Amino acid sequence: MRIVSIIGHKKSGKTALIEELIPVLSSRGHRIGTVKHAPHALTQGDQNLDSARHRAAGAERTLLIGEDGAALFFDPAGVEEAISEEFPGVDIVLVEGYKDGPFPKIEVHKGGEEPLCKSRDVICLISDDPAPPVGDVPTLKRGNIEGIARLIERLPG
Repeated sequence: MRIVSIIGHKKSGKTALIEELIPVLSSRGHRIGTVKHAPHALTQGDQNLDSARHRAAGAERTLLIGEDGAALFFDPAGVEEAISEEFPGVDIVLVEGYKDGPFPKIEVHKGGEEPLCKSRDVICLISDDPAPPVGDVPTLKRGNIEGIARLIERLPG
């Protein structure tokens, strides 16, 4: 399984890039999973809800099911273990955010902002604007979805 984080400043186009990558990678025969990293604590809303009470009572996993989908709450030992456990059979996992995480990173750069890529884990900078060069990190144009997909496919997995 290949796991890559798509990082960048707020409103830089991370979600849009993931939306464009999913069909391209899927059309190449890959099964795709996505993870959205929330840098703040997750809550299940009102702590008086039954599901929150289940967790507070000690349930290891709580599955919320509604008309429009489901959400599973649990305390993973680590992000890598959680992804491995929850994404069986998936070839590529695109993680939105998690800039300090353990995965290779593709940074979406928005003009006028300083790149985040201070880490050796950043494998590519995506930008249509002139981006300040950051070491030997290659830059691809935002619209080069095929090139970005090829880069992801070449990651070890």
